[in-house]
Amino acid sequence: MRRFLNVTRAVAWRSIHNTVVSPAILVPSIIFPLFFLIAFAGGLSRISHVPNFHYPPGYTSFQFVFVFLQSAAFGGVFTGFGIARDFDSGFARRLLLSAPRRSGIIAGYALGALLRWALTGTVVTVAALIAGMNVYGNGVQLVGLIGLGVVLNIVAALWACGVAMFLRTEQAGALIQMPVFVLLFLAPVYVPITLLTGWIHAVANVNPLTAVLEAGRGLLAGSPIKVGIAFAALAAGVALMTLFSRRGLASAERAG
Repeated sequence: MRRFLNVTRAVAWRSIHNTVVSPAILVPSIIFPLFFLIAFAGGLSRISHVPNFHYPPGYTSFQFVFVFLQSAAFGGVFTGFGIARDFDSGFARRLLLSAPRRSGIIAGYALGALLRWALTGTVVTVAALIAGMNVYGNGVQLVGLIGLGVVLNIVAALWACGVAMFLRTEQAGALIQMPVFVLLFLAPVYVPITLLTGWIHAVANVNPLTAVLEAGRGLLAGSPIKVGIAFAALAAGVALMTLFSRRGLASAERAG
């Protein structure tokens, strides 16, 4: 266990250090969610006047939950880019040779992703509050919303870690990012699911991120819904992606 924790701490510290000292990594992770917050909450605010749109805290709060959870997911995805870069530079192979507990490598990258998102999530939240976001949830409910983001970040980081370790090249970036991007935007992003029609409504109904998004919005509004379903879906995602990332690690070990 001590060897596992030592590897985890070292990999996480390196991940955070590289993020802080490299604007090319840090700035996009902050600008990207801020852009969506401004574009959606500001530019599309008239959507709140659509008949049967009912979200008491207002449209800024409605979109904040999506942007907050999106930043959590992409905080994990960006970690995969760093892992792929480590393989291209040869550092990851040296790490595999030197780490006494290689499973700590996965945990370290995941912890680094979570710490990086803590910064991004804070910036997005402050920006939303400045923009006039209303918060109707109590302290426990807001902790629940943060918990959704934390677990979603871990799921995305494990996914990105698995793909990066299977392919071991920066060219894997599109494959790391695209499935997460598609899942996010096939959820009820702009309006509640009840206002969606056609094929997008059918897809959103079976998209596991729909429950996560609706649970987050309910928590922020002080009217929790589907919280148990959301956490159960995310817990299943953690279990599945843990197995996937460990398979990716085994593939990297065999490749040498």
